[in-house]
Order: sequence, then C-alpha cells, then structure tokens
Amino acid sequence: MSDPPALLVLDLDGTLVDTAADLVATLNAVLKLDDVPALSIAQALPLVGAGSRALVTRAYAAAGRTLTPERLDALFLAFLRHYEEHIADASALYPGVVDALDRFAAAGWILAVCTNKIERASIKLLSALGVADRFRAICGQDTFKAGDLPISKPDPQALLLTIAKAGGDRRRAVMVGDSRTDVETARSAGVPIVAVDFGYADAPIRALSPDRVISRFSDLWDAVASLPAVRQAGLA
Repeated sequence: MSDPPALLVLDLDGTLVDTAADLVATLNAVLKLDDVPALSIAQALPLVGAGSRALVTRAYAAAGRTLTPERLDALFLAFLRHYEEHIADASALYPGVVDALDRFAAAGWILAVCTNKIERASIKLLSALGVADRFRAICGQDTFKAGDLPISKPDPQALLLTIAKAGGDRRRAVMVGDSRTDVETARSAGVPIVAVDFGYADAPIRALSPDRVISRFSDLWDAVASLPAVRQAGLA
C-alpha cells in the first residue's frame, strides 16, 4: 500500500484569515446587551483562541462580570447569530495565502483546517473568501465529540481527528498556527508546528518554541521543507 499524501493542517483565525475586526465587532454587540463596555481590538485579541463561548466568558470576566450558565448560553447564541450575519464584513485572507496553498497542492499535499471556531461558521467564512473547496476537511470546535463534550484544541485529539478526517497520517502532517493553543496542540499530538508571528498569540510566538516561525506566507514552503520530519520523509 502507498503512503498517504502529505498533509498541511492550518488554524483559521489569525493564521489563514485576519478575522479580528469582525470578531471584536460581534463581541461588542454582545457586550452591549448587558451594558458591558466595548473592547478595542487590542484589548480583545488576547481573549481569542478558545472559541466564541470562551471569548464571551473572558470578556465578561475582564470587566469583572460573572455569567450564569443560562446567560452564557443565550449570549453564545447571540454571538453566533450576529457573527454569521457579518462573517466577512472586514475579514480577509492574509497576503500570500492563496499562492502558498497553491504551491502545496501542486506538490501533492492535501490541506485541512483545524480551528476552535464553530464548524458551520468556519465553512461559511472560507466559502465567502473563495477558498473552502481547497480543504479536504474543515474541522471546528463542534466537529468531534467525546460523549456530549466537544473535542477542541489544545486537546491533541482535535488535530489527530482532523488528520484522520482528511485522510492523512500524523507522521506525514505539519500544522500551521498562530497561538499558544496551536503550539500546545501540535506538541501533544506529535506533529511539527510552524507558527506565524502576525496572529493573535497572547505572548511572543517565538517564546513558545514552535519548530519554525514565519512572518509571511511566502516563506511557508521553505519553512515546512526544512523540518527534519519532512526532509526524512521526502515530502518536499
């Protein structure tokens, strides 16, 4: 049997797409429901990364407000409704994304997305930006479950199950992300991680010691090709 194709798994927010303006606008629309002061993009970005429910929780906590489970559920649904109605008002692919994806695809790599955004919203966003059909799998916070509980990053199973859904193999996969969550997920899954330094990390990304760091997508191919696991497997 032949080996499965090489697989590039990418995070979404802060990695593939600059979603900050739309996420924060939606967050502020939700905060307004309870007269919580609006946050600037700079204030809100460190709260991003664990999904919209966690984003709402963190924003209320930052304002010294607590939420009952029932109120959080209502605000979460309000967030999703508003966000999906405005999902690509200001969001855009980072420069060089399309060319980078094209290069990997031309070399026989398959592509997937592993994000803590809700799957439906992830597909809607990537469709609006014209790139959804490039990915063999688009997996979000609610794609996989253990019983009734969602499996999301930094649980390594979120990445490993994405790899499996895309038809890949952990030993022939590389992850690309922007945050502590992505680095921890890849490390725990035993998958090399290339980090971008322009995303939404809550600390300097180099301090988290990813395998490689890039500042632009035009450098992604060379960064991936230089990984020992990729060289040894002859994937690039």
